[in-house]
Amino acid sequence: MAAYIQGRNVNLTFRPPNRNPVRALNNFDIDVQEGEFLSIVGPSGCGKSTFLNALLGLLRIDSGDLLLSGKSISGPGTDRAMVFQEFGLLPWRNVQDNVALGLELKGMPAEPRREVCRGLIDMVGLTGFETHYPHELSGGMKQRVGLARALATDPDVLLMDEPFAALDAQTRDIMQAELLRIWHEARKTVLFVTHQIEEAIYLSDRVMVMTKRPGRAKKIFAVDLPRPRDYEMRVTPEFNELKLKIWNELKDEITV
Repeated sequence: MAAYIQGRNVNLTFRPPNRNPVRALNNFDIDVQEGEFLSIVGPSGCGKSTFLNALLGLLRIDSGDLLLSGKSISGPGTDRAMVFQEFGLLPWRNVQDNVALGLELKGMPAEPRREVCRGLIDMVGLTGFETHYPHELSGGMKQRVGLARALATDPDVLLMDEPFAALDAQTRDIMQAELLRIWHEARKTVLFVTHQIEEAIYLSDRVMVMTKRPGRAKKIFAVDLPRPRDYEMRVTPEFNELKLKIWNELKDEITV
């Protein structure tokens, strides 16, 4: 059975004017099953975000194959959505209207649009904040809005580019647990980029380690830990044994 997302020998080079080309991805391979939660870790600049943007359809690969459900990705589509690190909320729109943005662009009428948004705002735990504006929200609340906005168009694939990096440690822990709850309810296919090995293990079915630039898949680790998961599992021997294995694979790729 073919994987839901497939990348084979994916190559991508940036060619900025008046500067040397930068090879971002080199013979990058990936397989992701439908409904899977896969995290990608790697050194800074290794091409993790570049790959997500190629999968989103914002970047065109130079060569290789990048497929979603057996079809080549040639541009953006409503079957994929991204949650960014920087929140990306429109400051002049309240929570309700930020969540509704993608539905407006699709031309959904106002009343069904409000109904969809009400359900998603409730799902991410922001009921009562529908009329609040981004400057009135905490970092964690902004990220919840971003997640609800991404889910609003009912994408098959959710791409998450270090979505919790700007949050404080306690809020990050809470958002990780909330993401697992929402993923369990929505059952989307998730690709999650992070620099934190512990976060990757806690969330994922599998964790991919990438090499330094030009990035390629170095090794994939299965996370054979039971679900549902709780914070206490992070102190178990099994969790920390896997954390050490991933670190040993990653540390050789990190250049100081």
